[in-house]
Amino acid sequence: MSTTEHGSPTMSVNPIEPAVTSDTQQPTFRTSTVEFSGQGGEFFGIWIVNILLTILTLGIYSAWAKVRTQQYFYGHTKVDGHAFRYLATPIQILKGRLLAFAVIAVLSILSQLIPIFNLIFLVVAIFVMPWLLIQGIKFNLRMTAYRNVRFGFHGSYGDAFLNFIVFPVIAIFTFYLLMPYVLKRMDKFIYDNVSYGGKKLTVHTKTGTYYEAAFKVIGVSFAAGIVLAIVFGILASVVGLNLTGDDIGAAGGMMGILMGVIYMLGYVLVISLIQAIYRTTIRNHLFANAELENLATFKSNAATVEYSVLLATNYLMIGFSLGLAYPVAKVRHAAYLASVTEVSVNTEIDKLTDPLTQESSTFLEEAADLYDIDFSLT
Repeated sequence: MSTTEHGSPTMSVNPIEPAVTSDTQQPTFRTSTVEFSGQGGEFFGIWIVNILLTILTLGIYSAWAKVRTQQYFYGHTKVDGHAFRYLATPIQILKGRLLAFAVIAVLSILSQLIPIFNLIFLVVAIFVMPWLLIQGIKFNLRMTAYRNVRFGFHGSYGDAFLNFIVFPVIAIFTFYLLMPYVLKRMDKFIYDNVSYGGKKLTVHTKTGTYYEAAFKVIGVSFAAGIVLAIVFGILASVVGLNLTGDDIGAAGGMMGILMGVIYMLGYVLVISLIQAIYRTTIRNHLFANAELENLATFKSNAATVEYSVLLATNYLMIGFSLGLAYPVAKVRHAAYLASVTEVSVNTEIDKLTDPLTQESSTFLEEAADLYDIDFSLT
């Protein structure tokens, strides 16, 4: 840069280095709502066949059932017009599952033969679980692809042990006052270590948001308990004031049934509302503060009341149908979360290739499944 004798600036351009234009400085983003095209009736057919074949094969078909389910939901979920893919094969899952069952069977036998082995197993499990957690997340992400590019996970054992073992134990000694902070650390550990095509996901979480969600949950739980107590008290008073003699016995039975129904409905509504408060608050916060390195940003518009109604109706559908409505409930849940999620992708994603070469063990992921650990990042 130089100036003329009148003080006007002039630009000198190096012929070897091209001038930077505004087009190269400003990346282009495409924003769209996540699409989910699954249908309850369609998934019901897959689900019922999975159940029947799993029973008939004494559990062997469960590996195929898992892959079919994952592929259905991944394949019907699209971002920017492109669907996700689940890459694990049934044989991979079956081998890992059989190994996991064999290990647990051996441990169970040893526990019966050598009582002190229970204590040894507990101590070993404390140190193994963080490693198992990492391998499980790594496998699930490695088996997930978008635009033929896989996801990855890079969390370390030390951080996992600190966030999932040490801090939760410390929280117990603070009468769980530290638990919102612990949950924040857990989420940050998981999301901050996710990568896609070599690009890292970064999440800037705020401790205050987790405490806000916790206080809302506590407040609603306390208020709901008071309301239910008042309702039960009023019903009992009405029966006692208006009925005497033999009528009290018959009315008492009816009142017991009515109060049981009210209690169950109240329990479902309260649990749904509590879950909705926490999940929507944290989900919206995480998505608003997450960025995939120069590739994508996210936004979640989940509404607490709307989501609580969805959860409550799903629970009631499943309960009254004796579980047969589970496929419909699962599809409704996935469709709602997709509808309230927006993703803005940089056009550079069209040129992205897959540099990921890490491998993971199917056995580790399936062993984690046996301990009922959920590695879903949605």
